[in-house]
Order: sequence, then C-alpha cells, then structure tokens
Amino acid sequence: MAGIFGEKKLGFGLMRLPQEDPNDWMSPVKIEEVKGMVDFFMEQGFTYFDTAWMYCGFQSENAAKEALVDRYPRDSYTLATKLHGGFFNSKEEMENIFNTQLEKTGVDYFDYYLLHDIGEDHYKKYTELDCFNWLKGKKEKGLVKHIGFSYHDGADLLDRILTEQKDVEFVQLQLNYLDWESEGIQSRKCYEVCVKHGKPVIVMEPVKGGTLANVPDEVTKLFKDYSPDMSVPSWAIRFAASQPNVAMVLSGMGTMDMVRDNTSYMKDFKPLTDEELAIVNKAVDIINASIAIPCTGCAYCVDGCPKKIAIPKYFSLYNAEQQEFKGKGFTPQGNYYNRLIENYGKASECIACGKCEKICPQHLPIRENLKLVAKQFEG
Repeated sequence: MAGIFGEKKLGFGLMRLPQEDPNDWMSPVKIEEVKGMVDFFMEQGFTYFDTAWMYCGFQSENAAKEALVDRYPRDSYTLATKLHGGFFNSKEEMENIFNTQLEKTGVDYFDYYLLHDIGEDHYKKYTELDCFNWLKGKKEKGLVKHIGFSYHDGADLLDRILTEQKDVEFVQLQLNYLDWESEGIQSRKCYEVCVKHGKPVIVMEPVKGGTLANVPDEVTKLFKDYSPDMSVPSWAIRFAASQPNVAMVLSGMGTMDMVRDNTSYMKDFKPLTDEELAIVNKAVDIINASIAIPCTGCAYCVDGCPKKIAIPKYFSLYNAEQQEFKGKGFTPQGNYYNRLIENYGKASECIACGKCEKICPQHLPIRENLKLVAKQFEG
C-alpha cells in the first residue's frame, strides 16, 4: 500500500542517532556519521525521514537540517515531525513550538505532521486545546501536507478518536510480531481499527527498540536455519511491512550497519510467505514460553473485581516488559500502564479479596502477581 505516501515502505527514524556518549541523551549527535547514513539511505532510493521535537535530547530536528535539508533538494525527500502534549499547555506555546520546528529543520513545510503519543490523557488535552483543527489549519495554509497522529493506547479509544476526527489521514502505531496479539498493547486490534476507518498505518517499534534483534538463541537458530543470509531484525521489519494496510515502517537507525541491513531487504521488498509467517509464529511461541505470568487473557477475573483492575491487560504489559532486552533504556509499557489506570484500578489497589483467583481457569496466584505489576510500573 502506498496511498498518500507513494514511497518505498522503509522510513529512517531519527530517534536513535549516533551520539558522542550513548549513555547521555543530551550528548552531541555525530553529525558527520549521520550524513553518511542519510546519503546511503537516499542512494538506495528511500526518501522518508521521521523526527520529533524531543528526539536525541531535542537535537534530532537540527540534525535533520544539517544532514538532510541543507544538502538535498526539497522535492527529493519527505520529512515528518511531531508535537508532543507534554511540552505545551496553551495554544500560544503550541504555535511557538511549531514555528521553532520550521526553523530547526530549515523547511518551509512538513510533508507529514503528527500529534504525538495519543492516549486517554493526551487526547483530552489535544481536544481541549483544539489541536486537530489547529493542525487542519496548518494544512490549509500549506505548512503541512498530511496530518495524523501517533498512538499508544487501546483499540476502543482509537475507534472513538477516528470516528470523531475524520480529517486525520494516517495513524502511527506500535506494531511488531511480539505485540501483535498482546492484550496490553493491542497491535492487531488497533491495526484493524485503522483498516475499518480506511486510515493507512505507519509502523513504529517494528523491532521493539532492539528487543526483536536480541531474541533467544533458539529463535535465532530458527531464522538462520531457514535463511542464513537474512538478519534477525529483518524478520520483524518484514512482518510489519507485510500487513496490507501498512504504508511505511520506521526503523530507528543508529549505525551505518543498520542502514545497510535494512535497505538491503527493503529495497525490493517482498512480503512474508505463508511458510515464513509460520516461522514467525513459532518464534512468538518460543519467546512467550518463557513469559513471567502465563495469563491467557480470558478476562474471567475482571467482572467481579471490586476495584475494576484490568488484570489481563496489566499481566500482558508486565510480560512484555520482562521480554525487553537488558540495557535497552526506555520501554513503552509504562506509558500503556499509566493510560490504563486512567480508567481502571491500579495494581496496587488490590484488596486481596481473592474473587479473581476463585474464577481463574489457569489457577494463577493473581494477588501475588499484581504485586509484581505494581512494583514494576508504580514503584
């Protein structure tokens, strides 16, 4: 699917650029290295670049100007950036950020502009400050070509937003083979909502920030036995790109090796075959076999909970958090948890009445497991 994008399906995510000190997000970006990465990406026929206000310690948009905008004709690439609800509290502040973004990137217009990180909390803020109409106005003035939003919440809210905000042209979702059936992240369910509303999807976190590049040895062997020359991350990116309603898959590329690898199999992209998809599903089963809490998501435990605790969703997020590779840094599960507790009881609010455990078909120690969730996401 190309739609409004009309480009190859791989986008260069400018979130994890090489920096002088990898452990300090405010450390200077290695701009000469980024220039080489951008050049190679463009030489392979790829044109989509994705940045945001706060990426790389607020340096990513400047890096986009220096490595891309100042060095290439404006019609040779497309640039996306975003406005995050955590950095403004008024229409004036919102306007100042947008104007500063134009200055930082050096462009006269953005090809794609997103309201960033929408969930229950930010959606309320974006609607109260009339951000969707504000963004529509930017499009009418030619300052933005296409408008959309990135999303981290459940499918029901997404359905409501797309019903209410009909002018939105696309949605950016966290989508990967490990989160596809996750009850906490709901990749597949959110994707299907976008299909229902006819909105193309941009994929973020196709490799879960590196987690699906660092899979168990058994999964690595599974992939390599089938295709020795294909990298482990390629399976994750191709899974995302194989979904028919996906228009673009973003990969946060921090090294030239990543750029070379990603472009090698996405330059002439071929969707996963049924045989390859079966291998991916087997990989998911292997990874999930080691999950911390073997909850099946039946939700029998929820109806009788006096505190309205979203037990299966919390367990799903906890499991996803435990599957992240060590040393990754930021993980998104905490954001999902914070959004859920806007409408459900916190894990720490469990009163240990035991109703959930009496009805659980898996006979899980739910009360003890909720303590683990609370410690992980509240402590």
